[in-house]
Amino acid sequence: MKFGVHNPSWVFGPDPAEAFEGVKAKAIWAEEHGFAWFSVMDHLIQIGHIGAPDEPFIEGWTVLSALAAVTKSIRLATLVSSVAYRNPALLAKISAGVDLISRGRMTLGIGAGWFEEEYRQYGFEFPPRPAVRIRQLEEAVRLIIALWTTPRTTFHGKYFHAENAILEPKPNQKPRPPIMIAGGGEQLTLRVVARLADACNVGGGPEAVKHKYAVLRAHCEAEQRDYDAIERTNIFSLLLARDDASLAAKCQRLGVNASFPGLAGTVARATDLIGQYQDAGVQMFITSVYKNDPETMELLASDIIPHFA
Repeated sequence: MKFGVHNPSWVFGPDPAEAFEGVKAKAIWAEEHGFAWFSVMDHLIQIGHIGAPDEPFIEGWTVLSALAAVTKSIRLATLVSSVAYRNPALLAKISAGVDLISRGRMTLGIGAGWFEEEYRQYGFEFPPRPAVRIRQLEEAVRLIIALWTTPRTTFHGKYFHAENAILEPKPNQKPRPPIMIAGGGEQLTLRVVARLADACNVGGGPEAVKHKYAVLRAHCEAEQRDYDAIERTNIFSLLLARDDASLAAKCQRLGVNASFPGLAGTVARATDLIGQYQDAGVQMFITSVYKNDPETMELLASDIIPHFA
């Protein structure tokens, strides 16, 4: 099993101007301590269960391009880009550039979008029906793949268009960079994963994730796609301490309560839970470390990753 780090918060200290230095140090540390993946959220304001909406928040692809220049081996991604926030032809161009800067370490994480308040604040149209947003997602991915792989692209879709478009230079990875589609919708989203994605990302507990993978397998059979060609990942929030007393003190200090959307626990409890995810079929466990807690990162690297090596 591989391990990844997801960065949901840009609060690394009292000075917002130091946010990039904080995430840079975090990514380099993860690379040096056995993590295979580092992703950032592609939002424009903070989401509710992570922090306050007026927290500092850096645009995701700007950060990835900078991280691409200061890291060497770790895979970099958005988890995930909303289909609506950039014209997909422009997103193809931006992501190709990050792949070149990183020398082939970029994964395009993309999803249908859901944060209606963010759409409203930034003037994006929010289709209220999820089916429409998922159809936009599928069309966008097809356009992006075409731009990455053909000399010129003409594309006339229902939602997106390109006319004899040039994208040069092409991405570093051949035949193209991998695409991760996030979401667990059983009728539509996982069908798009089966058709187009190189990786999936679903949330939920181990049994829920196991069920989603079974649904994905059925879609792969219907689409005549090799299920094992799709990397299976999940994302889960962790806050760790070595023993119960230390955990209780940390939870009190960081304001963690019963509504925490993840596991606030000891190393032993986290190891058991991650083992359940492995049994469910997860190939890469991506952890969202609550409030950038350094001890959680350290315990993952020193105690948990070696257990699953």
